[in-house]
Amino acid sequence: MKARITVITIGVDDLERALRFYRDGLGLKTDGIVGREIEHGAVAFFDLQAGLKLAIWPRASIAHDSGLPVGKRSATEFTLGHNLSSREEVDAVMAQAEHAGAVIVKAANETSWGGYAGYFQDPDQHLWEVLWNPQLLPED
Repeated sequence: MKARITVITIGVDDLERALRFYRDGLGLKTDGIVGREIEHGAVAFFDLQAGLKLAIWPRASIAHDSGLPVGKRSATEFTLGHNLSSREEVDAVMAQAEHAGAVIVKAANETSWGGYAGYFQDPDQHLWEVLWNPQLLPED
């Protein structure tokens, strides 16, 4: 398989609340909610980086589309890693997330692997790791 991941979709319980968190709180660029005219079609896309988008879609719509029942949430199933260029940027994003309504799960601190990282949960309990990893510095 050649990896061609272009969209990361996360299930949300309240699409409007999630839109406000990511657009207004974290400042991610979006055209807002699209697809309202289609049953189970309402979704919002956010630009992350070249060729990659974050989608928020109601959990019930994901269940309907996949044919699976809505399952129990678990914040430890996966994390979304946001790698930054410095410790200071990590602290700034953590503060921005908290101000937007995120729950700080673990304050940013030095890591055992030589970096700096912390965790927050969005309003739907998705776990974000905000980090500075000197071995995997992002391209600006």
